[in-house]
Amino acid sequence: MNDIFHAVFSTQGFVLGTLVPFLFVLTIVVFVHEMGHYLIGRWCGIGVKAFSIGFGPELVGFNDRHGTRWKLCAIPLGGYVKFVGDMNATSSQPSAEEIESLTDAEREVAFHTQPIWKRAATVVAGPLFNFLLTIAVFAVLFSLYGRPVLEPTVAQVTAGSPAEKAGILPGDRFVKVDGSKVETFADVQRLVSGRAGDAINFTMLRDGKEIDVTATPEPMEQQDALGNKVKVAVIGVVNNAELGQPRLISYTPAGAVVAAVEETGHVIERTGQFLQRFALGREDKCQLGGPIKIAKMSGQAAKLGFEWLVQLVAFLSVGIGFLNLLPIPPLDGGHLLFYGVEAVIRRPVSERMMEMAYRTGLFLVLGFMGFVFWNDLFGC
Repeated sequence: MNDIFHAVFSTQGFVLGTLVPFLFVLTIVVFVHEMGHYLIGRWCGIGVKAFSIGFGPELVGFNDRHGTRWKLCAIPLGGYVKFVGDMNATSSQPSAEEIESLTDAEREVAFHTQPIWKRAATVVAGPLFNFLLTIAVFAVLFSLYGRPVLEPTVAQVTAGSPAEKAGILPGDRFVKVDGSKVETFADVQRLVSGRAGDAINFTMLRDGKEIDVTATPEPMEQQDALGNKVKVAVIGVVNNAELGQPRLISYTPAGAVVAAVEETGHVIERTGQFLQRFALGREDKCQLGGPIKIAKMSGQAAKLGFEWLVQLVAFLSVGIGFLNLLPIPPLDGGHLLFYGVEAVIRRPVSERMMEMAYRTGLFLVLGFMGFVFWNDLFGC
């Protein structure tokens, strides 16, 4: 019995070692996303009926002075803000009859009766707040810990690697990768790691002269900082302390914010690049995971320290924000797509077209969720 209790409730067990870190990470990301919708919606004068973390039966909640029900629900895999006039948690377009059923006071503050710009601002605020959360996390980490970097110099070239075939030599220094200037070895890794199979142009500094070479990165299985096996693209070059000249960059608070914005932009870019390549069948399906994989990573990050858990929050926040901007109903991007069409044709999209789009989009979203669950349980 003691062994079972220890396995479940110790910091190495399931509850404290995995479940609590997972709920911490997911709750923060979801809360910030929904808070974006809520704050901008309220700023636009839209009434809010409910702010929920989780789905299903309510566990605990309260009503504020504006009549909004704040609640925590039993299934902690998401959340929603329900505005006045919403007939469900996805804020899909209500029918004319449903709008007519509202009182005059309700119609005045109902979401779907607002100008397009107010609806669009409220919808885009969720993903935007996710990106702002990532910027805030990176800014704090850079301010507290700085950033260790290495010079982008080649110490060793792996035999038979793409780099050797391209003519890259030990002592060469990376100047540009596909036209993008690089200042650290991490810059090179960032620009190469997601492009297996792509021919990339490298500008190298050798004996004071710049030369251009082309190499095609190959996928290689590596272990990330959390102990997971991941596939990254490499060209087969190694850095070391002698040529890399490791140093720590320290930041002022303002400098940390600037660096955080830049780093968040890189993460967003890599996320989009990965999803594009995945859709074309050029990425390993096992790189995508669902709640079980996130829970596992949360537990691994917690064991390494609180700062690792916070970094996971930052990366997951970008992923949630980016996915929600995809133009698929009922995601935020699907709403924005309809608002764009409405702005062009100067009238709402027909109820029939919207119903068809929502059904198709919901099928795609549920299919994607099923895919990542399958990966979690059986596929990988």
